[in-house]
Amino acid sequence: MSTHQVSERHAGIRRAAPLLAAKAISVTGDGALTVAVPLLAASLTSDPFTLSVVSAAVLLPWLMFGLPAGALADRWSRRRTMIVADLARAAILVALVILLLTGQAGIGVLVVAVLAIGIGTCLFDAAAQGAIPVLVGRDKAVLTHVNGRFAAYDTIGRSFAGPALGSAGFALGRSLPFAADALSFLASAYFVRKLPELHIQRPRTSIAADIREGLRFVTGHRDVRFLIVAACVNNSAFVCAFATFVLYATEVLRVPPAWYGILIAASAAGALAAEWWVEPLTRRLSHWHALALSCAGQAIAWAGIALGGNVWLTAALLALFGATSGIGAVALMSARQEATPDELLGRVTSVFRIAGTGITALAALLGGALATAYGLTTPMYAAAAALALLAALIRLRR
Repeated sequence: MSTHQVSERHAGIRRAAPLLAAKAISVTGDGALTVAVPLLAASLTSDPFTLSVVSAAVLLPWLMFGLPAGALADRWSRRRTMIVADLARAAILVALVILLLTGQAGIGVLVVAVLAIGIGTCLFDAAAQGAIPVLVGRDKAVLTHVNGRFAAYDTIGRSFAGPALGSAGFALGRSLPFAADALSFLASAYFVRKLPELHIQRPRTSIAADIREGLRFVTGHRDVRFLIVAACVNNSAFVCAFATFVLYATEVLRVPPAWYGILIAASAAGALAAEWWVEPLTRRLSHWHALALSCAGQAIAWAGIALGGNVWLTAALLALFGATSGIGAVALMSARQEATPDELLGRVTSVFRIAGTGITALAALLGGALATAYGLTTPMYAAAAALALLAALIRLRR
C-alpha cells in the first residue's frame, strides 16, 4: 500500500471522528432511556395493557415513520438533519423532565414523548449511517473500521453503560435519566456541528416519489435484495431463539434470576470485542465471506447451547454468538453501503430497519409456539438451522 493510500485512510477515519463521538454519547443516553422508560411507566400505572402500549411506542416510530425519515435524510443536509434531530429530542426530554418535576406527567405524556423521540431517532440514524461512506469513502478497510467503531459504541452505550446509568439515575430521582439523556443529545449536536456539510445534490421530487425510488432500488438491486433477506433471517433467528431463552436459563440451566443479566452480558461482551477489532479480523475476507462465517458461527453457538445444557458452556457460546453476530452486523452494514449510491443511503437504511423491526415480532411468536409445542430447545435448533442454511446460500451465491 502506498504512502498516499495510508494517508487517505487515516484522513477518512479522522473525518468520521466527530460522528463517532456523537454516536457514543447519544447512544449511552438511549441506553439509559431503555431502562428508565419502563421504570417510569411502572411507577405511573400497574395496568399490564397500558405498560404494553408504552413498550409498543418504542418500536412504532420505525414502522410508522421509517420510510419518510429515510427520504428526508436523503433530501436534506445529513449534518443539519442530525443536529435538528438531536436538538428536538433534547427539547422533548426537557419538557418531560419539567412535567415530571411538577407532577403533571401521566402515562399519555410518556407515550407521546417516546413516540416523538423515536421519530427523531429515525431521522438521526438514517442520516448518520448515510453519512459514513460520504465521509470516509468506500475503501473496504476504512469502511469496516469506522462501521466497527460505530457498532461497538452502540453496544457499549446500549448494553453496558446506558442501562447501568439509567437504573442508577432512576433510583436517585425518576427525572434524572431523562435530564441526562437531554444533555447527551446536546453534546451529540455539538460534535455533529464539527462535521463538514453532507448534502447530496439531486433533483427535487415529492416525498412519495422519493420513497418509491428507494423501494425500487432495494427490490431491483440483486445484492441489496439479498442483503435485506439475510438481515431478516438473521434477526428472526435471534429473536426466535431468544424469545423463551429466559425459561431455558432458569428452568434447565438453573440460573438464579439475579445472575441472568450477567449470563446475557457474555453475548454483549463478545459483540463488543469483535466489533472493536473487526477490521483486522476480517482484513483478508470480503464482506460476503465475513457474513457467511458470521451466520455459521451463530448457528454453531445456538446448536451448542441447545445440546450442552451447561451454564458455563452456555456463557462461552453466548460470547461466541455475540462475536460472530457483531462481525456479521458490520459486514452487512458495509456491504449495504458499498452497494448503495450516496443519494439513496438514508432510504435504504430505513428499509432495512423497518424490515428488521417488523419481522422480529413474528419471529418472537414463532419461538414461543415452537417452545410450547416441542420444548425449550426447539427454537434454538430452528435458529441454528436457519442460520446454517443462510451461511450455505451466501457461500454458494458468491
